[in-house]
Amino acid sequence: MVVRRGGTIEVCQRVEIAVVAGVTVHACPGVVNWFVLVHSLVNVAPADPLRQPGLKPAASGYWRLVACREQARFTSSHPKDIMIRVASVPSSHVYVQHLQTVFGSTDAAGSTRGSFTLLPDPSPVRVDVPGQWWPPRLLDAQWLSEQTDVDFDVLHVHFGFESFDPEELARTVAHLRAHRQPLVLTVHDLHNPHFADDSVHLRQLDVLVRGADAVITLTTGAAGWIHDRWGVRTTVVEHPHVVPLERMNRARSPSDSFVIGVHAKNLRANIDPLAVMDAVVESARSLPDATVRLDIDEDVFEYTSHWYNPTIGAKLLNYNAFPDVDVRVHRRFDDDELWDYLCEIDVSVLPYRFGTHSGWLEACRDLGTSVVVSDCGFHADQASVHSFRMGLDSFDADTLVAAVRASHTHRAPALDPAVRAEQRQRIAHTHAAIYSAVTEEMR
Repeated sequence: MVVRRGGTIEVCQRVEIAVVAGVTVHACPGVVNWFVLVHSLVNVAPADPLRQPGLKPAASGYWRLVACREQARFTSSHPKDIMIRVASVPSSHVYVQHLQTVFGSTDAAGSTRGSFTLLPDPSPVRVDVPGQWWPPRLLDAQWLSEQTDVDFDVLHVHFGFESFDPEELARTVAHLRAHRQPLVLTVHDLHNPHFADDSVHLRQLDVLVRGADAVITLTTGAAGWIHDRWGVRTTVVEHPHVVPLERMNRARSPSDSFVIGVHAKNLRANIDPLAVMDAVVESARSLPDATVRLDIDEDVFEYTSHWYNPTIGAKLLNYNAFPDVDVRVHRRFDDDELWDYLCEIDVSVLPYRFGTHSGWLEACRDLGTSVVVSDCGFHADQASVHSFRMGLDSFDADTLVAAVRASHTHRAPALDPAVRAEQRQRIAHTHAAIYSAVTEEMR
């Protein structure tokens, strides 16, 4: 934080409390993150900063507060000056990261500082892959009660609660209530895409939706569904961009062909590529310039993998015998490889048996890839897509062929990154307002 020249700083209690130009900076005991503040300084009272261990000279006319073992929290008479600490479950997910304002951007009031900050994900008990955040410690009531170095103002749950049964989640909600820490819930999935049976997921949502101080979802359709089941009104906040804004600025390479992409991924529970492939091939053959590309993660063929499914995998490989189908088996794409893949196809067919919303759909929009998706869930509410009929036990091949043909006629332009950046600012401001409201209610 930088304040105007002419401010006054008062240093006491080993630089754990400072007053700068009328803004009070409180250290929050128990938080081990370090926080660096830069202050414009003219007068210092009553303590000499040169004798304070937490102050060191910086640029001319400034002092820098460093080595304060607690994370600072801003408080003042103006809500916009409050930095709300948000513990998101998870924090590192791209969706959550893109709820913040664009780095370096300026809002209508001329401020470049956000009013909330995302705390890092606590490490789980066992880490098997780099960056792992699951199962989330923040939903474990016993772990929360034992911590002396975890402090936050809001707990915001997005994903990962499938690791906890409803009774465990109820204990977490009770812990938050006892400590006057508000719970915000974003309902991304009304049917967990990893499980065909959604009964446990709905029981978990029973606890979280009713226990939340604010509920967010991504579409009006999902909001209506939530209200019908739980009688809870939600705030609808559209999905932010998925692809980095700077990557969106790169133009797609021109092509004379029309590539229909089906990505089987690791054959997650809600994805059924085998059911749609014949219809996809038929639709390609009805178009003069179309081919099909079928991608499969190599985990499907690795017997040590959780996703090992050689029977379905072998049936998908058989499509390699078709002259107009390109089947590729590879390791799971990293982000850059995924963006490249989406730019190499013209339409992405999403054969979802069940689902609610889709981040993959948003990545396609960012890069100008059309989307053909089943009519389960609320994908058509989320964005402009070409839909076909498919459900848990049903599939209409004719509607898929028609949807692919429509995507050939009506190509999707890539979204303007400037428009996505503006959208992200609105999304960030909406979240900031929600966080401010729920924390104010707890005071």
